[in-house]
Amino acid sequence: MTSFDSSPTLAFWRMLLALAVVFLMLATTGWTAVRHPSTPPQLLKAELSDWREVRIGGRPLPGTTEPPGRLAAFFASLGTVQRTRLATRFPLVVGNLNGAPIALRYRANRLAIARSLRLERGRALTARLSADGRHQAGLLIHRYETLMRPERQILAFDPAGGGRAAEVFGDLERAERVSVIVPGVDTRLLTFERTSGKYSAPAGMAESLYAAQRAASPRTRTAVIAWADYTAPAGVGMDSATGRLAHKGAVRLTSLTEALPGTSEVALFCHSYGSVVCGVAARRLPARVTDIAVAGSPGMRAENVAGLRARARVWAMRDGDDWIEVVPHLEVGGLGHGEDPVAPEFGARVMSAAGAVGHSGYFEPGTESVVNFAEIGVGAYGGVSCASEDDSCHRDIYGDAAA
Repeated sequence: MTSFDSSPTLAFWRMLLALAVVFLMLATTGWTAVRHPSTPPQLLKAELSDWREVRIGGRPLPGTTEPPGRLAAFFASLGTVQRTRLATRFPLVVGNLNGAPIALRYRANRLAIARSLRLERGRALTARLSADGRHQAGLLIHRYETLMRPERQILAFDPAGGGRAAEVFGDLERAERVSVIVPGVDTRLLTFERTSGKYSAPAGMAESLYAAQRAASPRTRTAVIAWADYTAPAGVGMDSATGRLAHKGAVRLTSLTEALPGTSEVALFCHSYGSVVCGVAARRLPARVTDIAVAGSPGMRAENVAGLRARARVWAMRDGDDWIEVVPHLEVGGLGHGEDPVAPEFGARVMSAAGAVGHSGYFEPGTESVVNFAEIGVGAYGGVSCASEDDSCHRDIYGDAAA
């Protein structure tokens, strides 16, 4: 007979209790929610409604959910004036449309950000805001202003809710290798970039990785995308402990990788909850995605690499003082995200994270973690430093892509 202490029922409740205790602890030690700014008008929905009514040469515009290849063919059939008019009239649609020309998306998003900036400035002047409301409006205005700087290449932008964005570093259209950074909890417009803790925010992460790749292989044409174009969990709660938002984000991530121009190989660098998104997306990613690297992961919603059903190589790292280590790596009734990706039994290629500090330090310039990411991003796998002395992360590295 099974004793009460070892019964499955008791084990189940112990695991739930462990999850509850750890998430409560994290909520009081740094992984906390930050209130979103007030939601702006649903401009994208209005544009989509008008988009469906427009005709060019008597033909309706294609559906925005059409495959990227069909959308690319549609835009290729238009003249420069027609494309520009669409971007001007429908900046949020065109700016977020996988398959639209990259330069046209940059142009459309600049127009969309300029419009959002005008609206927010007007709201700050005319609306009856509380002190906190005025402060939030000021932060949002500043974010729009920084996104409007001439050198920035904004690949995606939507101000609704907490806001979403994606930015490109480098020449995406000519790149031989493209890296996509998938960030985690509390990612939104106001946290897309930071002055303090610069390299813990998506834009700073991408800037650091791009510089490291240029240093690692100056002759390799690379581009890095700071991809904050999914709805991430807001702080600790059920959304961060489940895969609901990860599944939605995975659809968007897959669509992005399918729509990238040219024939570049793609590597994903997934931090914290972003690794959950990458884990869910793994089985559906196109063959051009050759590598998935996770850092500070709570799990990838799989018990091992085979369970991901990924064609890509799977890499993992965690620094010695990342608090994510104390999160129970299990999945019970939809709570939790499965096995620890740096555990031997998971089967990932475990890299060194020397020099990284805490949960958000993996992209700090000069750390071995960002250097390792850069080596993966340029395809120089022999330069990756393994976490173990036996160099096991290099095993069969030039064989099949799957780990």
